[in-house]
Amino acid sequence: MLEDYFDFVTPDDIRLKGSRIGIESILYEHIYRAQSPEAIQETFPSLTLEQVYAAILYYLRNKKSMDDYLARWLEFSRRARAEQDQNPSPAVTRLRALKAEIEASGLPPERYLREQAEKQASETGRLIAA
Repeated sequence: MLEDYFDFVTPDDIRLKGSRIGIESILYEHIYRAQSPEAIQETFPSLTLEQVYAAILYYLRNKKSMDDYLARWLEFSRRARAEQDQNPSPAVTRLRALKAEIEASGLPPERYLREQAEKQASETGRLIAA
């Protein structure tokens, strides 16, 4: 039976059996990125090609409910990204500041980072020698 390929965790969480991969990940690649089943299987090597085809077939057999499922998932993802943009983690804040510094320097990123590392090593060396 086709449903045997899936774990229906909640109404908004359908996963490929034996994995943590949601059906939405497979369907997004197929529908929105026009990826072939073979390309999708390469993206998710823990899945078999049979599982990828099962996800697509499940979508085709349940198109209306799966379109609704995907719409909810896309909206949830959009809201989560907006929340992350409004409240970035400290690591993201540091990376954004570093990116701004690099852009303001006018140097290629590799050169800027190398010069900063050399400067820091030089300063650390002076502190140890003092």
